[in-house]
Amino acid sequence: MTRLGFLLDSETCIGCHACTVACKSEHDVPLGVNRTWVKYIETGEFPETTRHFSVMRCNQCEDAPCMNICPTSALFRAANGVVDFDDNNCIGCKGCMNACPYDAIYINPETNTANKCNFCNHRIEVGLEPSCVVVCPTHSIKVIDFDDADNDARRIVEREDLPVRSPEQGTVPKVFYRGANEASLDPLLTAIPDDGLIWADVTLQHPTPPNREPDLVARTTYTTAHATTWQTKVSGYLVTKAVAAGVMLMAALMVMLGEADQTTAVGFVPALIAVFFVVVTGVLLVADLKKPSRFLLVLTRANWSSWLVRGAYILGLYALLLGGWLLAALLESPQMLRILALPIAVVAASTAGYTAFLFAQCEGRDLWQSQLLLPTLLVQAVAAGGSVWFIADLFVDMPESQLVRGITIAALVVNGLLVVLEISGDHSRHVALAVHSMTKGDQKTLFLTGIVGGLVLPVILLAAGAMIDSQASPLSCCAAILILGGMWAYEDSYVQAGQSVPLS
Repeated sequence: MTRLGFLLDSETCIGCHACTVACKSEHDVPLGVNRTWVKYIETGEFPETTRHFSVMRCNQCEDAPCMNICPTSALFRAANGVVDFDDNNCIGCKGCMNACPYDAIYINPETNTANKCNFCNHRIEVGLEPSCVVVCPTHSIKVIDFDDADNDARRIVEREDLPVRSPEQGTVPKVFYRGANEASLDPLLTAIPDDGLIWADVTLQHPTPPNREPDLVARTTYTTAHATTWQTKVSGYLVTKAVAAGVMLMAALMVMLGEADQTTAVGFVPALIAVFFVVVTGVLLVADLKKPSRFLLVLTRANWSSWLVRGAYILGLYALLLGGWLLAALLESPQMLRILALPIAVVAASTAGYTAFLFAQCEGRDLWQSQLLLPTLLVQAVAAGGSVWFIADLFVDMPESQLVRGITIAALVVNGLLVVLEISGDHSRHVALAVHSMTKGDQKTLFLTGIVGGLVLPVILLAAGAMIDSQASPLSCCAAILILGGMWAYEDSYVQAGQSVPLS
């Protein structure tokens, strides 16, 4: 397999944008998105200032996270080693956009599929160079053939030990920069000034986290905007999935504690609630796709390395077990419920927790790589399950309300401790910026709503309810509503903050 890369010579680049224009012309790239673009930064202070140019694009990674997360292998490695894409397979899940640490992937507004620089592979296959290489007036863009010992660009890379972007991500990028200013390759070392002189259509202001000295060494004067990829539907899906899983964790516990004879309260009602929220979860997931009509490709063209695929099958298995649980309730079969209790508890926990592994595949979003995400999702599911248990008790006499209340309080306390651990400690620059956005930046209101409204107040209400009545009380129902609303607020702050840190 041929291995190809780019040598981008910032020493000779004049910032003419010929590469960007040639790329747009070659691939009919719509306005507002780019496969390749030139970033300008300025260093120094007036009148001693210097402008630096760097070409941004797909890095043709050897270990490409976009390929791993793509559920349908729409992003794939071609026979010549290029990371290419197939519009016909893309479902528009946008997972690849968060997996890419380089902001290299965009959703084509005309096709609603993920596109990026593919090395002009249609030209490479017939022996031609990429259009950007051909058009560059200073020959600042060179093709590296790592399997050709006589390739001039390869010799330069081997001789000069040139830098790449975000090497800490471990993707082994194949785009090397010669003579580039460090700040042009590291977006956390630059700031987009708020002085009206920025040329590009960007609004992001890089925040400096508290308790850190500012390390901004340059100003960005030209770059491109990148929209937030996952938004409120993903936040909502995290909550609906937690409810669907949590209520059955409670039901399975009740059966294991000997309440299987109450086939309505521990069989029919919880399973019906879970089925409803599984359906809502599925609707949210499909609605968030840019090509929702293709959602079945997740099953028919499955890439098993993707947790989007694995999650879909976990949800499918969970739905089948819920069907069996409902059947046991309709048949009024306590024995069948006892048989299903352990399997459904395991799959319910898997349903709640698999998103931690999905988010971990989003290599570009370091906040989501936390090892605390899995236990957080699990305790959130327990709290969500307790919440709907209290609400259901308004209509059906649900068993062990006092036990459920104690479990829910414990889950909320543990959740709070996990959040404290998440936002404290020694973070990387990327995570520190995301935490700052969540706790003191744009997401502050949502975050505080989630903590105060979704954790602190419910614990107080549940504790007060326990002192008033051993059964579920109106205070418990109020707490349940606050828990679910606060959970969505926290999840939305977490999802948005994770995507707030610039990657290019």
